[in-house]
Amino acid sequence: MSGDIVVYAGPIVEGAVVPMQPRQADTDEALIGLWLHGRSEHTQAAYARDVRGFLGFVGCDLRSVGLRQLQAWADNPELAGKAPSSRARSIAAVKSLFAFAHRLGYLPLDPSAPLRSPKLKDTLAERILEEADIQRIIALEDNPRNAVLLRLLYAAGVRVSEVCGLTWADVQARSEGQGQITVYGKGSKTRAVVLPASVYSALLAIRPKAAPAASPVFPSRKKGGALDPSQILRIVRAAAARAGVEGAVSPHWFRHAHASHSLDRGAPISLVQATLGHSSMATTGRYTHARPSESSGKYLAV
Repeated sequence: MSGDIVVYAGPIVEGAVVPMQPRQADTDEALIGLWLHGRSEHTQAAYARDVRGFLGFVGCDLRSVGLRQLQAWADNPELAGKAPSSRARSIAAVKSLFAFAHRLGYLPLDPSAPLRSPKLKDTLAERILEEADIQRIIALEDNPRNAVLLRLLYAAGVRVSEVCGLTWADVQARSEGQGQITVYGKGSKTRAVVLPASVYSALLAIRPKAAPAASPVFPSRKKGGALDPSQILRIVRAAAARAGVEGAVSPHWFRHAHASHSLDRGAPISLVQATLGHSSMATTGRYTHARPSESSGKYLAV
């Protein structure tokens, strides 16, 4: 018999055989490590900050936290003063940690279950650019690599992290001059995205001669390796400013534009879902609600 400590967190029924399960974590630090495991580097960093802030506020370990402390933390001025989306993410992260601790048997109950997550205004429509704006942003970019980067963000609807991880081994030819990129995206999922012939040929045009298959498609000339998200953000912001497009335009706005414009032009919602890598069609369906083509108000005498 091993020396592992075992616990049982379920109800004890008279006469029943009690299943014994190995304890997965003995400290908050070990538990948090298990909870963060397998998440993206960006998510791990954000969630770790959220949890550190929470533990610093309550000043005790997770086993000592109750609902009142959770509510006090959720209402404290520092957290309440954050942007609504940041506050919602912090609360969701802490609720996720407590739910995980309960599932693992680290906590007998989940005190965060009754804690309400804030409702957020859906601002998706504010982040969808018009086709003319997208085309102007691309047309006025005079750096060949950056112009192809902008075209790819729009044509493929890829996330910025997916662009950063793209190598020439991920680029393949398809029939009729089209191309294909294979991206490793959110949720550790891999998907293939077909590129129009015009975008594929432009992509091949920026490939250096004899570039190894493992080299990044969009290399950083200053840092070496691939462009990182902050560098791509600067490229996008500069291109948007050059085109006179206002707002905090980010690479993700090109993904929003891809979804909205392709649906406007009659693309099946299932195809848009597959191209963008959405796990649920409801996520893709948000674009039809953000920019409806019809309104019952059109039938009124106003």
